[in-house]
Amino acid sequence: MLKPSEFFKQHIGQEMKTSLSPVLNWLRPTILAVEKGKLILQHKVREEMTNPMGILHGGITAAIIDDAIGATLFAYDEPYYYVTINLVVDYFAAAKEEDLIIAETIMVKKGRQIANVTCEVWNESRTRLIAKGYSNLLRTERRKPEDSTTDK
Repeated sequence: MLKPSEFFKQHIGQEMKTSLSPVLNWLRPTILAVEKGKLILQHKVREEMTNPMGILHGGITAAIIDDAIGATLFAYDEPYYYVTINLVVDYFAAAKEEDLIIAETIMVKKGRQIANVTCEVWNESRTRLIAKGYSNLLRTERRKPEDSTTDK
């Protein structure tokens, strides 16, 4: 059985379609890098991710940040699920349909009960910061399934 971090590492360079998170599967990021406490994901902005102005919807940006942060904690290989306590997002620039954007997370601090993780969303060349977010997450008592990484 694969640990979640090994599952993510096996999918580097591939579009994610088989995670346990239906939201992550809908967002369909390509995994670029996986380290303990750090993930780098690439997303292509699709039409259904845009607002009426044709730019990346702020709620979708927040979902990208929230799910990337959750995946970072999942890939930490702990047996417990975590839930978001808060999510703070600052928006700096727009991304439009067909743009490739990069979401990079970093575990700031992981205690016994609470973890703090940040996520920056950049344009593909990393010359423009689109958004930055951070979240505190609470460890639950709910344990992950033993084999939680099999492809569907």
